[in-house]
Parts: sequence; C-alpha cells; structure tokens
Amino acid sequence: MKRIFLFIATNLAVMLVLMLVLSVLGVDRFLTARGLNLPMLAVFSLVVGFTGAIFSLLISKPMAKWSTGARVIEAPSSSTELWLVSTVHRLADSARIGRPEVAIFEGEPNAFATGAFKDSALVAVSTGLIESMNKEEIEAVLGHEIAHIANGDMVTMTLIQGVVNTFVVFLSRVVAYAVDRALSRNDEGPGIAYTVVSIVAQIVFGIGASMIVAWFSRQREFRADAGSAQLLGSPQPMVHALARLGGMQPGALPQSLQAAGISDSPGFMQLFSSHPPIEERIAALRGER
Repeated sequence: MKRIFLFIATNLAVMLVLMLVLSVLGVDRFLTARGLNLPMLAVFSLVVGFTGAIFSLLISKPMAKWSTGARVIEAPSSSTELWLVSTVHRLADSARIGRPEVAIFEGEPNAFATGAFKDSALVAVSTGLIESMNKEEIEAVLGHEIAHIANGDMVTMTLIQGVVNTFVVFLSRVVAYAVDRALSRNDEGPGIAYTVVSIVAQIVFGIGASMIVAWFSRQREFRADAGSAQLLGSPQPMVHALARLGGMQPGALPQSLQAAGISDSPGFMQLFSSHPPIEERIAALRGER
C-alpha cells in the first residue's frame, strides 16, 4: 500500500551522475579557482539538487510499472478487476482528480500510487492484498492512495527533496573547501582533501537530509489516512485496513519502491521510515492522537 518516494533511488543516481560529469568538466575547480564563489556554488547546488528530484518525478510512473511488473488493467477480464477499476474511478471522481490508471502486480500484500500529475497518475495493488482483504478494506486502501494523489504529495515531496539536495550539495562543498584550505599550503586550487571531504560530507549530510524527508513523509501519511476516511464517509474502513495490515508480513518491493510500500520500522530506524507506526495511524483516525 502507500506511496512515497518512488523517485528517491533515481534522484540519488541522477545526482551522482551529475556530480561525476560536472567534476570531470572541472566545475568544482571553477568554483574554487579564486576562493570559494558562494553565489555560483548556490546556483550550482540548486541545479544539481532539483534536477535529480524533478527527473525522478517525471519518470516515476514508467519506473514503477517496470520495476514491479505491474499490469495496467486496460479491459477488465474478471469481476475483481472490474470492481477495482470502478472503485478507483469513483474515488477519483469524488476527489475531483483525473481517473488514474489501475494496475495489478504479483506479490504479497502491498500497494502504491505514483505519477507526476494529479490527472494522469497510477494506482497499483498486489494480488496478495486483494486476496487477504475484504472489499471495504481494499476500498479504504485505494482511498488512501487517491488522497495522496489529490493532495499532490509527489510534487510536494519533489520540492522537499530538491531543497534538501541543494543544502547537501552546498554545505558539503563549503565544508570540503574549508578543510582543504586548512590542510593545503598552496594556492593551486582544491586538492585531494577537497574531493574526499566533499564525498564524505555529502554522505553524512545526506543521512541527515533523509531523516528530514522521512519526517515530512510520515506527516503526509496521516493526512492520506484522513483523506481516505473523508472519501469513504467514515474512518472505520481505514482503521480496519490498518489493523489487518498490522498482522501481515508486507510483500517485498524493488529497491526504488521500498519506501512506497507498507512500512512500520521500529526503534531508531523509525527516524528513517516513510510511514508512522500503524498503531499511531489508527490512534489518529480515532482522534486519540
């Protein structure tokens, strides 16, 4: 179930490729040729930071189909497929968004939604989810995904990811330049220390940025749960769906989609989880949080 961050793995890959290309082209040397050029570094960081996030958003739907093997229901071949399509379309109409594509993929209980635009999104559910839930619970899950689309969550997450990417790129190079200047005794531009420290700093700052993005994602999950309750006219179907999910072992998704699936990480790892604990989500729906 749940959508979130289908573009994160692609975002990181695009950023890495951009950094390698720009490094080969000598952009870092240009930024530090006569001391660190902060205005140019800020522009450089914005370009790198948002390029990965936006590109990942634009290809999120085809990537999701390819990585899960999801089959879009073009013409329903069973009563279940007909019910899925009609339910998603009815919920989309209620949410006043374009009707998304509906797909099924093989696997244990899971689902996701993705797409760059509200009016051309994708909602996919696994065969395991269909087989293990009743129609009311499945409808609640579909309402949750439709609420994500209606809320524009992928665009919101793209903006947040782009901002944190920008700060990671900018701060890592400021720190790298400071360390390089402290260790170097020549004025021939950045040395090996600059490259090494910038990579290490980008990893460290990237970990912190992941926690920030995950926090925003968890807040959106609460709003999507509430959106499902509003679409269905009652919080009880979503409460029942979450309670059932709490007793299941979520199905595995490809690496690029893991943050979009069912998630309930315990302890310290909760800081990096895209989803709040199921008991907290149920409490919020019941007005106990």
